[in-house]
Amino acid sequence: MGMSVTISAAEAEDAEQIFRLQYLCFQSEAELYGNYRIEPLVQSLDSVRSELETDCVLVARLGDEVVGAVRGTLDADGTALIGKLCVHPRIQGHGLGARLLRAVEETLAGRGGTARFQLFTGERSESNLRLYRKAGYARIGDRTGADGVRVIVLEKEATSYVVSA
Repeated sequence: MGMSVTISAAEAEDAEQIFRLQYLCFQSEAELYGNYRIEPLVQSLDSVRSELETDCVLVARLGDEVVGAVRGTLDADGTALIGKLCVHPRIQGHGLGARLLRAVEETLAGRGGTARFQLFTGERSESNLRLYRKAGYARIGDRTGADGVRVIVLEKEATSYVVSA
């Protein structure tokens, strides 16, 4: 292939590629739980477009192809909520998920007021849990989503992103 993967802010024209990539990537999660009604699979294209306007959305590109994506938002109490991290199945296992996670953390922390990062994943999603633990996240709880899937909530402090004035 010879091209390197770059990470940047998503553009409005990336919506369809993100939508298709998300649908492809979350099939394995749906299969793991026997539930094809998980939110990333039932999200509409219009909803993805809306997130591009309001959230921090980053994409990983290989040439013109979007091969990874992640979203994040910062709530009023300083919690940066990270979600829908996905990497195309053909390039999983090469550290791109970790790069995307780090990039969204840095981007959200750079906006100021970020005290902690929080995300969740299904309780059976061992590879996701491994990635998040390696990135410094610790379990703070669990809950059952609206789709019936039991998820583990993980969090880490944003102290490593403190920028001195």
